[in-house]
Amino acid sequence: MNERFFELKKEKQDRMINAALKVFSQYGYRHASTDEIIRDAQISKGLLFHYFESKIGLYAFLYDYATKFVTLELTTHVEKSEDGFFELYKQILSSKTDSMYRYPYIFLFLDKADEESDEDALREIQERREKYHRIMDALKERADITVFGTDVDYEKVWNLLDFTVDGLVLKAVRSDNFRADFLLEEATEYVDMIRNMTLK
Repeated sequence: MNERFFELKKEKQDRMINAALKVFSQYGYRHASTDEIIRDAQISKGLLFHYFESKIGLYAFLYDYATKFVTLELTTHVEKSEDGFFELYKQILSSKTDSMYRYPYIFLFLDKADEESDEDALREIQERREKYHRIMDALKERADITVFGTDVDYEKVWNLLDFTVDGLVLKAVRSDNFRADFLLEEATEYVDMIRNMTLK
């Protein structure tokens, strides 16, 4: 990757990043079209390859950038001392929606990367993907599970929260008027509802 990419105006950087996040999140590495990326980013193919050299170079940069950006947001929103099961989840949720203000497709891209089967793409992202998952797993392990009775499977509760939020993210991003603040408000309502159902 050409480091001069970061000398571009931030608006142009984000336009290129968002276009790539969108296309890779929809098609995965192998079937993503650089023609569609440049069309969405409103740039020339020559400019794209000037900064990233190749499709695999762009994909590797994008995954590295996305995981670093999300990790930085987590350090901003998640308090180090927080271990309350649902409060911790809501702080993680807040960090996610804040990331989506600038990059609406960032989590759809990361989810799609978890399903990636292309060997070249996997080789490029494997180390960073493992590191990202360790960070997310460490956050989850902090959650206080003693709030649940013995008849409640806390792993399934966390999965239920994830499935719900993932569905809301997908619906929100695909809408014509995506608003990260509306997504956070709606998702928080679901988290509170699930909390009230499971802690009774």
